[in-house]
Amino acid sequence: MQRVTLQTIADRVGVSRTTVSNAFSRPDQLNEELRRRILEVAGELGYPGPHPAARTLRRGRAGVIGVIFTEELSYAFADSYAVGFLRGLAAVAEQSGTGLHLIGWPSPDVAEEVIADAVVDGFCLFSPEGHPLVETVLRRRLPVVTVDYPYVEGVPFVGIEDRAAARAAAEHVLGLGHRRVAVLGVQPAPGRTDRDWLDLDRPGDLRFGAGRARLAGYHDACVGAGLEWKDVVLDRTANDRELARQAAFRILDRSPRPTAILAPTDEVAFAVLDVAAHLGIEVPGELSVVGFDDVPAAAPAGLTTVRQPITEKGTTAGRLLLEPAREPAPCVLMPTELVVRRTTAPPTDAGV
Repeated sequence: MQRVTLQTIADRVGVSRTTVSNAFSRPDQLNEELRRRILEVAGELGYPGPHPAARTLRRGRAGVIGVIFTEELSYAFADSYAVGFLRGLAAVAEQSGTGLHLIGWPSPDVAEEVIADAVVDGFCLFSPEGHPLVETVLRRRLPVVTVDYPYVEGVPFVGIEDRAAARAAAEHVLGLGHRRVAVLGVQPAPGRTDRDWLDLDRPGDLRFGAGRARLAGYHDACVGAGLEWKDVVLDRTANDRELARQAAFRILDRSPRPTAILAPTDEVAFAVLDVAAHLGIEVPGELSVVGFDDVPAAAPAGLTTVRQPITEKGTTAGRLLLEPAREPAPCVLMPTELVVRRTTAPPTDAGV
């Protein structure tokens, strides 16, 4: 069966190939009756319309932003922080008639192929520290913005001062009088070892991941309050409710039990609250808990946490991608705020 082209339709209708092309891509250039006739013939011949790649070449843009997650794609819909970020990014994209192409991390080889073939105008890298994806994306030589980490010289960046924000959270519980403090840390990026993860002698600037910077902030506050860092209980966990519950059980089974737990995300903090309730540990009477992010569920739970502008991060990243490039590349650090609610209080005899 002969392949149907724009010229095939033009010959059948008796118009030029350009006129047929306009019927699909520039309908305002034709009267309604002529366009209806062209589309009718196209339908009879089984022609679905111009190939998207060819249309992109003609227009000089795809009208799509690639959003890369270094987790499985389902993470983008399950994690409240990721959902809030996407809401902001989508709002800006909608205003400019731009779509989003979400790219997950099924495997290094598959992800690299998807990125290399993606028909997009630019990429938003969402917390990709330590992943080879970064180099793959930069090789495309398209506009790129990174969010939360890593900071790449010459690439627009959107983030917060994670280290300072975490220090404020730790100083809050230390100021209440807590001295038996535990810290839950999210897993390091693939390829990092325990030594990398716990080596806090290196400068905690923007070139390190958010989880690491938050751990460094907790360290700063504890040492500043006179605690020995080796006496602070450390446990690693993923940003996953079930895995975080397992870590919380380990920490709360210790003797003596910590009277305060610092969690690097609200999701981890919720897991701690679940386990405390299961074990009959009163919050905040016997245990204080602090999260990080201030996702929508934090306020109803009464969670003391660090608030960061989640949705605004998304809108800012979207504008940086869609607006003309600026020199030097912007590095946007957004404000944070410690929000004190009812999961923190001074330690009592019950918690000692």
